[in-house]
Order: sequence, then structure tokens, then C-alpha cells
Amino acid sequence: MSRLRWSALGLRARLMVLGVAGLSVGLALGGVVLLVALGWTLQRTVDEEAFRTADAVARLAGEDALPDPLPVAGGQLRVQVVDSAGRIRAASIDADRLVPMVRPDQLTGTGRQRTVVPGQRLGWEGPVRVVAVPARSAGEPVTVLVGRSTVDVRHATQAARTVLLVAFPLLVGLLAVVAWRVVGATLRPVEALRSGAAEITGRDAAGRLPVPASQDEIHRLAVTLNDMLDRVAAARARQRSFLADAAHELRSPLTNMRTELEVAQRLGDRTDWPAVAADLLTDTERLGRLVDDLLLLARLDEQPAQQVDHLGAAEPVELGALLTEVAARWPGPTSAAVPALLPGGSVVAAAEPAVPPQAALAADPPSPPESTAVGSGPAVSPGVTAVGSGPAVSPGVTAVGSGPAVSPGVTAVGSGPAVSPGVTAVGSEPAVSPGVTAVGSEPAVSPQVTVVTAAGPVWTVGVPDELRRVLGNLVDNAVRHARTRVVLAVEPTVDGAYHLVTVTDDGPGIPVADRERVFRRFARLDEGRARDAGGAGLGLAIVRELVRRGGGTVDLDDAHPGLTVRLHLPVLPDPD
Repeated sequence: MSRLRWSALGLRARLMVLGVAGLSVGLALGGVVLLVALGWTLQRTVDEEAFRTADAVARLAGEDALPDPLPVAGGQLRVQVVDSAGRIRAASIDADRLVPMVRPDQLTGTGRQRTVVPGQRLGWEGPVRVVAVPARSAGEPVTVLVGRSTVDVRHATQAARTVLLVAFPLLVGLLAVVAWRVVGATLRPVEALRSGAAEITGRDAAGRLPVPASQDEIHRLAVTLNDMLDRVAAARARQRSFLADAAHELRSPLTNMRTELEVAQRLGDRTDWPAVAADLLTDTERLGRLVDDLLLLARLDEQPAQQVDHLGAAEPVELGALLTEVAARWPGPTSAAVPALLPGGSVVAAAEPAVPPQAALAADPPSPPESTAVGSGPAVSPGVTAVGSGPAVSPGVTAVGSGPAVSPGVTAVGSGPAVSPGVTAVGSEPAVSPGVTAVGSEPAVSPQVTVVTAAGPVWTVGVPDELRRVLGNLVDNAVRHARTRVVLAVEPTVDGAYHLVTVTDDGPGIPVADRERVFRRFARLDEGRARDAGGAGLGLAIVRELVRRGGGTVDLDDAHPGLTVRLHLPVLPDPD
């Protein structure tokens, strides 16, 4: 119950109670020590005065010049000179001449002594301090007794005790008031911080807490909290931007798929459903890659950095073999992954031989005379050259792609719907026929990807799948922007802790001012380029996260011309 009552008190009240209680205990102990010290000091003063008087009388006794009565200054002292038999040989004017102040059996006869006797023996009130000093008079041993009343000592001690008892409660009350005000003034900046935080939470918007002018702990707390609010605001801004970019990227393939389905539905029987299915599959694959990238980034955000063994899959990896494996995914210029047309009308496709002009491919029925068909589409009208799998084309029309029928005199490139006369359509197929105007998003020939390895094996430690993902993203980005070549190289360290892996292309490069921005999520340097060609802007962000989590670093440098991506990967501690 008492704990609940204590918890119900505010911080200010608890601090005040604790402070006043501590001060009260301290003052009480100080008062006790003061009274003890005062009593001891006064008692010592009494003893010193009595001993001085006794020493003076002892010198007179040693000279055999004891007067009678003995001279004593003041009325607070009484002196007796007693022999070994207990007889009083001399005394002061007001001292008893028959009964000694101290019984003979209480005197040892050697050394200086001090004792306390009742005041009734001397006719005083209260205890009496008696000191004994041995001496010799006329060759006989005597003892000088000096009695001193302690009434004044007791009165002084009682007066000090009374003052302390009266002043102590008043002092405690004054300290309580002062403590309440001081604690309130100390906690006022904290209350201001609380009010500011409540306003920020209520507005649900970015704001700052008031910072006190004093350079103390509260000031440092306010500065730290403001820094935290700035970081939270920046994180919220990044989150909003991330959600907006993710929604836009997810909406783009969905919009394409819906548009293709709507066009196919409107065309009805004229729809080339195999081409529509191929386009939908492409958009679905792109959508799947985007979702996989988003899930990977979310997983990386949840796990702390510098934990290579997060899945227990970290193992030694030979970088030369890994570079060769990754580079094999991108064929050379003579076997480009994207179809291309050679001069004269020949078609070159990935992993397929070139088709000579005027040749018919696939399993379609023979074309009518004067017709040349390439692909798997339907029969073509006489005098028509067709590349692709689209429907029948009107006479005198040159068609490239898989779209529907085109009106006479129309040049069509792509897989879109029917085009009006005199219109040039731009699609996404890179292959073009001679004399056809096309704007695509892929070069006719992929850049050549080469690997430069070290003389011996170069070992690092990491998760092989993550390293493949890193190099795959970098090579894919380099191939997308390179003109003719992409070079992958590895340089072993001599005495350092990191191997150097570089991916170099001869493309346009990246300005120095944008080399940090490209590692942000959904970052694009060319906002106007086609998103299919430019990617979703997550590749380099994934690269940085994976490399950082594996204990390495990544940065960009000039290649003159082009760009070099430099990976610093940790050295395997013991390759054996």
C-alpha cells in the first residue's frame, strides 16, 4: 500500500521528499556530533583549568611554602592538599578541612588523575570534576586535589541542545520549500520537452523540441531528442518515397498487362494471342523480379549488418571462378540475347543460326509466290516481306513485330494495336528490317563481356548466392549502359584485408555528384528513359546492402570513358 502511495507522488514531490529526508538525517547527525564535540571541548577546558591550579599548588608544596588558606582565583575551584594518611594539610578558603574531596582508597598515589564526584560532597549542585596531582612537601608525599563544578558545562550543552531542537524543524521546513522550488525549476525544461513532444505527436508532423539555454544534461537531452526526431522524419520521408516508388513500379507492369488485354479484347478474332501471351509473360516476369527485389530489401533491413553467417551459408568463394560464371550469362556480340537483323534482311537470334534472305522459318505452310515470310505467323499477301508472328498484312506493307493488321502505307514496329495510316509506331522489339524506322530500348548487339582474372586463386568469404546477385546486378547494369564492352577483373590483395573486384563499362558514366544517389532505392539518373530498359532502380541498392552486410564496401570511379564499380571484399583468413 505504501509503495502505491509512493508511486502516486509526482517526480517533483518524490525528489523533494528524498532531498528533505536526506538533509534531515544529515542535520540530525550533525547536531549530535556538535553536542558531543561541544561537551568534550568544555570538559577539556575544565580539566585544563583544574590541572593548571593543581600544578601551581604542587610547586608551592615542593618549595614547602604552602599558604593557609590556599589562594584560588574565582569561586568555581576548591583545593585541598592531602597526605598519605588522608589528612588535609592545606585547603582553600571555601574548601572542607575535615573531609577530602576524594577518598584515600580512590587515589593511586602515582600519576595525574581525574574523576567525577557528586556535588554534595563539596556543597555544589550537579557533578564535580576533581583532578589529583602528586607532590612532595617537607619530604613527605602529598596529593593536591582540585575540584571544579561542571554546572556551566551542563548549562552550555543544554542551551545548544535547545537551540538545535527549536531551529531544526524550522530549518527543515525552509529546506523543504527551497527544495520544492529548486526541483520545480530543474524539471521545468523537462515539462517543456514533454509538452513539445505531445504537440508533435498531436500534429503528427515533423517538429522540434524546445532546447533550454543552459548547457546541462537537459540541454544535451533536448539536442539528442531533436536529432532523433530528425532521423525519424527522414526515415518517414524515405518510407513515403519508397512506398510511392514501389506503388508506381508495381502499377506500371499491371497497367501494361491491362492495356494489352483490353486491346486484345477489342480486336477480338484478329488478336494474336501467342504474342499477347508472350508480352503478358514478360510483364509478369518483370513484376516478379520487382517483388523479389522488394522482399530482399525488406529482409536485409530487418537483419543487422556485418552478419555474414546469418543463414549459416557463408563459405569460401573463389572470385575468379565466380566472375567467369557470372560473365557466362551474357553472350558475346555474335550471339546476342536480343534478336537483330543483319544487312540484307537476315535474322540473327540468340543461340540460333542466321536465316538467309527470302527464307521461310518455323513450320508454317509455304507462302504464295512472291511472298517472303520469316516467323510463325499466318500467310502473307503477295509482295509482302514480314518479320514476326503477326496476322496477315495488307499488300505493299512492310511490318515488323507481332501486332495486328496494318493499314496500307503504314510502317509499324512493335506489338501494339492497329495503327492509322501514315503513322509510325514505336514498340519494344529491337529487331528491325532494313529501311524500317524503329525506336527500341535494346541495342542490336549486346556489349562483349570479358573477364580478367589473377594468376592464382583469389579467395573471399561470403554467401555464394549473394555474391552472384551482387555481380549479376553490376554486370546487368554495365551491359545496359555500355557501348561495346564490359570488363570484369579481380585484383588480389598483397598485405591488406580486402580483395578488389571491378566491373568496368565504356558507357556514358555517372557524374560525380550523382554517384552516391544512384545507390538509393528507385534512383534513376535518366528519368525520361523507358523503365523497361532502365530497370526499377533497386539493383545498386541491393548491391550496397549485400556488400555491406558481408563486411565489404562498394564505390564508383571514372573509367575514361565509362564507369568502374569497385568492390572491396574481405580476404579469407585461411584459404587452406
